[in-house]
Order: sequence, then C-alpha cells, then structure tokens
Amino acid sequence: MHPLLSPNALIAFLAAAGITAHLVTGSPGPLWTVLALGGIPLLWELLKKLFALDFGSDLLAGMSIVTSILLEQYLVGSIVVLMLSGGAALEDYAMQRASAVLAALVKRMPRVAHRRLGPDLVDIPLDRVAIGDVLVVFPHETCPVDGSVLDGRSTMDESFLTGEPFRIGKLPGASVISGAINGDAVLEIRAAKLPIDSRYAQIMKVMQQAEESRPAMRRLADRLGSWYTPLALAVAGLGWLLSGDPSRFLAVLVIATPCPLLIAIPVAILGAISLAARRAIIIKDPALLERIDTCRTFIFDKTGTLTYGRPNLTEIITAPGVDRRQALAYAASLEQFSKHPLAGAVLSAAESEGVPLAPILDVSEKPGQGLTGHVGPLLIAITGRAKVDLPDLPPTAPGMEAILLADGKFFAALRFQDAPRAESHPFIEHLKPRHGVTKIILLSGDREAEVRYLAAQVGITEVLYSKSPEEKVAIVRAETALAPTLFVGDGINDAPAMQAATVGIAFGQHSDVTAEAAGAVVLETSLQKVDELIHIGQRLRRIALQCAVGGMALSLIGMLAAAAGYLPPVAGAIAQEFIDLVAVLNALRMALPPGELSDINHA
Repeated sequence: MHPLLSPNALIAFLAAAGITAHLVTGSPGPLWTVLALGGIPLLWELLKKLFALDFGSDLLAGMSIVTSILLEQYLVGSIVVLMLSGGAALEDYAMQRASAVLAALVKRMPRVAHRRLGPDLVDIPLDRVAIGDVLVVFPHETCPVDGSVLDGRSTMDESFLTGEPFRIGKLPGASVISGAINGDAVLEIRAAKLPIDSRYAQIMKVMQQAEESRPAMRRLADRLGSWYTPLALAVAGLGWLLSGDPSRFLAVLVIATPCPLLIAIPVAILGAISLAARRAIIIKDPALLERIDTCRTFIFDKTGTLTYGRPNLTEIITAPGVDRRQALAYAASLEQFSKHPLAGAVLSAAESEGVPLAPILDVSEKPGQGLTGHVGPLLIAITGRAKVDLPDLPPTAPGMEAILLADGKFFAALRFQDAPRAESHPFIEHLKPRHGVTKIILLSGDREAEVRYLAAQVGITEVLYSKSPEEKVAIVRAETALAPTLFVGDGINDAPAMQAATVGIAFGQHSDVTAEAAGAVVLETSLQKVDELIHIGQRLRRIALQCAVGGMALSLIGMLAAAAGYLPPVAGAIAQEFIDLVAVLNALRMALPPGELSDINHA
C-alpha cells in the first residue's frame, strides 16, 4: 500500500479537511465528522496500547481527544486527531522503505529461463533450472544463474553487483553472474549453480536476514512520552484528589496534550528532509536523521567511496627482452573480458597509447585464480602476486598490482593507483575530535596491499580486506552490537551491509537497490556531503529536543497551574495552543539554510 493511502494518512487528510471546513463555515458538523471517523479508530488503537501497558505520548493525546469531547472543545480534539494521525503516517512511510529494498531486488530477476533442448528452446520456471543445464540469455536480458559461457560473444553490465559502471566482455569460457544484464548479442551458458544458490540470490538472502534482524527504533517522541504521560496523569489525578473537583483533572489533560511532540517533531523532520534535498542528499529513511548523531563506529567501503573509483595504470615493469607495448597489448586483450576493476584502467591505457588488441581464442576466469586466455599459441594469464611462485618477480610496491604471465613465465608487472578523494583524509581526521567517533574501519573486498595502501593515505588504522558481502554483513552486525554504526558505500554488494548498520549511506545512483537499502543517498559523490548529513542530523536533534523538552516544560507549568485551580479547561486549551505555536515555529527553523553545515576544514 502506498504511504499516502495508509489509514493514518487518510485520517490526517480527513482531519485537515474537517478543520478547514469548520474555520470557513463556523459549523461544528465537520469537527464531529473528524472525531467520529478519525478519532474513534485512533482511540481504539490507543486503547489496545493501554491494555498492553504501553504509555507513549500518543496515549495521552488519545485521552485529550476524549477530554476535549467531554468539554465540547471539538476543534482542539480535531487538531489532536490531525497531529496524532499525521505523526503516525510519517512513521508508516519510514517503515515501508525496508520492503521496497527486497521489492527492487525481486523485480530485477527473470521469472523464466530459456533452456536448450537440442535445437529447441523451452521456457521453464526459474526454480526448475538444474546444474549443468544449457541456457540461452537473449540481448538485454538479466542472467538467471551463475555459470560460464559456452557459445557467443557479448558484454554484460555487472554494475548492480560490482558497483563498476563499465561493461564486461564475455566469450566462451568466461564466467557469468546472476543479476548481470546481457548486452546486444545472444549468449549460451551452462548453469554452475542452482538459482537459489546463485550469487544474486545469496545477496537477496543476506539482505532479507539483515532487514529482519534490524531492531525497530522508537521515535524520540515515544521515548520522551514514556515518562511524560505518567507524569501528566499523576499531576491530573493529584489535582482532582486534593480538590475533589473533576474539572481540574480535565484541565490538566487538556494542557498536557503533547502537541510539541506530535506536531513539532514531524515538522522538524520534514524540514530536515527538505534541507538535505537542497544539499543533494535524498533521505530515504527519516529515522536516520535521529540516529546518525549517535553513531560511534564509522565503516567505509574502499573503491568509489574513499577513492574516486578510477584506478590508473601508472607503471609497467617487464621481464628482460619483453617490449612494454607488447605486454600492454596482451594485458588489454585479455582484460576486455574481465570483471575486475583494474580491467578498465588497462584498456584505457592501451587506447590512449594506440596499442592494438590481439585476438583472444578463449578465456577463463576462476574465482581467486585470475584471468587466462590464449593469444595465438601463448597462454596469457593475469593474476595477483600471491598466486605466483616465481623467483624473477620485481620487488613489491605500495598500491595495486597485477602480474602478467606468458606460458607460466613472468612477462610483466602492472601497477596501478586509485587516488583517494581530496577530502578523504581531512574527513577521516575530523571524525573523532568533531563527532565523537571512537572507531573507524576500512572494510573492502579488495586485496590486502591495495586496502592497506589506501588506509595509510587517508589515515585509517583498522582495515579488513578480501571480504565477501556475507562477511561484510557479519562484521557490521558484530560492530553494531557494540556501538551504533554508520556504513558508507556503493554497489549492490554493499546493500546488505548498509541494512545491517545503524545508518547506511549510499554514494551516487549506480544501483537502485543500493539506494533503497541505504537510509540516505548522496547524489554528489563527496564525503563532505556525508559530513553535512551528520550536521543536519545534529541540528534536527537539537531543534527537536528544544521543541519537545521546551514544550513539555511549559506544559508542565500549565499542568501545575491547572491542578491548583488557576487555569480552567478552556484557558488551558488556549494556553496549549500558544505552546504548540511556539514549538512549531521553532521546528520550522530546521528548513532554513544555515550558514555552514560542514566542519571538515576546521578539524
């Protein structure tokens, strides 16, 4: 159900229309309609909370509705209905974001697969695909399972899985991953895993587990209301008990109506969402704004988050007698079929230097073993240093590296640099002194040398490398159990970790799934925007507390006056409206652009 069609939203629309009609016509009829059609359902829900011993701020509002009816203060009761249902509608909207994550994941997967049976193709349900089945993937279709190419040459867009925005060549022997989108040519593949065990399905499973294990967060209004409501009832009961006048009980409840909680806090949240949008930050989960300032552990993905995500080939060290351009030609010819982030850097270097590509006869890319293929009679391989046991390798160096082999012999070493963002080091450096962050972790699926090299450049001492999406989730969950966490990343492989963190922030919009999984999406890929979001959360928390605590303090003064007999019910309602006005006007400050929202340069 769309959030605007939820019961709470419909009651809020009804209340707003009824109040407007009353103000225009002066008739009490629209208010009676609001209280009958909107107030009774709300009161029923609040009655169930009362039996469950849940004394939230909205419970006191429900009692205020009843009190206003007894006092014939129908306008006051209708306003309480509006604010009670409006606040609940905002919460409904935030809760529906989680289900949109899995909906986006499910939407991407095909429901049928095209199985080859001799010369014929038969469409079968996805759950009937077996290991070893020969499947056909048509142009622009989503690959249904993990497997390898048997026939055909095409490209695949794996950005939803890797976060890398380039297409990857596929030819016989190349691996394919479920969830990737085929290019312009037909591919014939052999299924290596069942659909339920494929990479994409595993990510969906991890995402679902992360969503289900995420604890529900109580709104700030509820936390404050948990002690405010019993206090108000105690003051009201004491006033009635000492005076013997039941009207004092009613007067206390009228002025105790927690509209600063029910009105001002949602107004402040909407102002924060508006302010963030003007800063190119889309808030997907409004509750993030309340949580972000509490995060004490910050976890960062590497590529595209702390770096620009554009590694460059900076050096080629060849074996004696090997021509540099020849080495680059072999590497680029093979890398055009690779899904590794460094492949794009090799291809860009070959293109810029005018190095022609050699024809590749076949290709194989086994997980963790690198890329191999035949260039004529030569077996060319590109792999990592840890996979090579040869005596003539050049000394190790900081940064990223790939080793090029020809028929098992050292041919060349290719070295790369992915420059950290200009703001990465200042941003990391200012987190502890300015935001009270106690732990900063660099969590990546990349190799140890790459991760440690970047960590040293940006000032992070705790690094975790070569981690799968499942391992990332386990790490984030463990850290979240110790302290609130903030995770920043991009790519669908980061989405489950974002769900497991207290707060998840996605860079850019390479993946709609990642955007849904994150609590906020930063449209301008910049760590300064993350800092601005933290400051928006701090500002919201400060203004919300001012509204709530200040409003309740004024209400408490009024409650004491009402209990003592100095404030009759009608005057109490007027006083409460004045308190509401002050709280709402203060909440509206949240939408006003402040002078500065980042202190990165002042660490």
